[in-house]
Order: sequence, then C-alpha cells, then structure tokens
Amino acid sequence: MSSGTHHPLRTWWAQRPPAAGAAVMATGIVSVGLHLTGHEVLSRIALVLACAAWLGLAVSFVSLLLLQRTTWLAQAGTPGALTAVAATTVLGTRFSLLGTQPPAEALLALAAVLWPGLLVLVVRHWEGRMPGAVFLGCVATEGLAVLGATLSAATSTAWLAHAALVPFWLGLGLYAIAFFRFDLRQVAHGAGDHWVAGGALAISALAGSKLLAAESGMYLWNDDDHDVLHGVTVALLVLDLVWYAVLLVAEIVWPRARYDVRRWSTVFPLGMTAAATLSVAAAVDVPWLEGPGQVLLWIAVAAWLAVASGAVASARAALRSTGAEAAGVRSTARR
Repeated sequence: MSSGTHHPLRTWWAQRPPAAGAAVMATGIVSVGLHLTGHEVLSRIALVLACAAWLGLAVSFVSLLLLQRTTWLAQAGTPGALTAVAATTVLGTRFSLLGTQPPAEALLALAAVLWPGLLVLVVRHWEGRMPGAVFLGCVATEGLAVLGATLSAATSTAWLAHAALVPFWLGLGLYAIAFFRFDLRQVAHGAGDHWVAGGALAISALAGSKLLAAESGMYLWNDDDHDVLHGVTVALLVLDLVWYAVLLVAEIVWPRARYDVRRWSTVFPLGMTAAATLSVAAAVDVPWLEGPGQVLLWIAVAAWLAVASGAVASARAALRSTGAEAAGVRSTARR
C-alpha cells in the first residue's frame, strides 16, 4: 500500500463534521432521560455508546489540533464546534447522576476550558439568517450551568451552584442574540438543526431546575431569588414546549425524511425537552408533568433509533464508496 492511502474507516471518520458531536449530545441526554424514568439498563447502554462516540470525536479533535491546525481553526469557527462543549457537559451530568463524581468533575473542568475559546471563535463568525446551529452558543453555555448545578447538589458544594448562575443567565442572553440571527425559514426547510431553537430553551429550563434542586439541604437563594428562578424556569419550559409544537407541526407540513447528520440535532432537543419536563416536574413539585415527560422521552427514543438507523446506512454506503476509491488508487499505483 502506498503511503498516501488510508484505511477506509479512518478516512470516513476523519470526514465527520463538527456537528457530529450532536450524536453524543443526543445519546447522552436520552441516557439521562432513561435514568430519570427508572430504565437504568437502557440508560447505561446509551451511556456506553455516548462515551465511545465522545472518545472517538475527542481523538479527532486533538489530532486536528496537533497535526492540521488550519483545518482545526476552520472547523472551530463553525457553530457545530460548540457541540464539543455541550456533549462533554451532557456526559458529565450523566456520570454525576450515576454517582461517580470525579469523572463528572473532570468533564466540567474540560468543558470550562474549551468553552470560552470556542465560543469566541464561533461568535466572531455569526452572520444574519443562520441555521438553528446558531443556538449552540446558548446550549454549550447552559450545559455548564446544568453540570455545575448537578455537581453542586451531589457534593453539597454551594459555590458551584452560585458559579452555575453565571452561565445560566449568560446562556439566556446568548439565546436572545441568536434568535435575531436565526433564519425562521429554517422551520420549514431546515435539515434538522433548526430544532435547536427549542432545544436551547429546554436545556435552559433543565439548568433552572437543577439550580432549584441544588437548594435542597443548602441555603443558596433568598425568597426573591428563589421566586425569580422558579418563574424563569417554568417560563422556559413553557416556551420550549411551544417551540416543540411548532416544529412538530412543521415536520408534518414539510416532511424531511431523508437522513442528514444534522438530524442528531433534532434528537437532542427531543430528549432534552423530555429530561427538562421530568426535572422541572420534580423541582417545582408539579407531579402531573411526569406523564407528559415520559411520553416525550419515548418519542425521543424512537427518533434516536430512526436517526441511528439512518446513520448506520449512510456510514455503510460511505465506507463502500471510500473503499472502492482506495482500491482504484491502489490499482492505478500498480500500473
């Protein structure tokens, strides 16, 4: 084999766009939702899959950074690059819920290191009429708030909850800015990441619920602060559910059944809305929300299975094509 050829699997994996990190986000949040509803075996299977995908993407991230700096910088300036931060926080949250705090703390530290640099690079490239990926700035920032608040409750560390308030409010500000750069026509014609418009509100509601839950056993907020946080969290969930309904109707009116890697950015908001509904139900003591939350979770699981099937079929076709091209190069080289 000539030095210029590569194994088809390695070549295919190297071509994964930054947005592929949404697969980790989607799988991780489905794992969280399954845990919240007591389906622990399924939840841990999803966690293993999410960890495997995260490790693969982490290797690609580091390899590009060390060996192809120009390519890394080009990709780091796209909104999809922020899936690296969001995926890391989702995994960290699941590890914390699993009761293993050291890995969760390490993932929080890693996400906190990655977040500012990637956010600045991405925001510098924001333009008008952007796809739904523009909301990933909010998602990545709120992911820090979710993980920080979750760890605060798990370790009874008050300063973590207070620190998590900063990305919580900053994430809401980033959402407002992103909304005015979002091309609303994406609701009808987007390839999948338009769902992040709702998913960003879902993770914000989840962050609010985790901040409220962290108060148990610790004095964190006075009555006024608690009331504001309570009201904002409920409002965020309501707005998320409104987006969910609008986007679902749009999918029926303008069907987009063809697989696209950005469909993982559809599964993530579906799973995040379910997790947020379940978490808010517990945090604000509204038990009747648990039923809808469970229904939303199984919708997310069904969507995950559908997108995963499409991803496997797409990968097989791409590997066959890459293998055929490599065979053609080897054949030409022998002549």
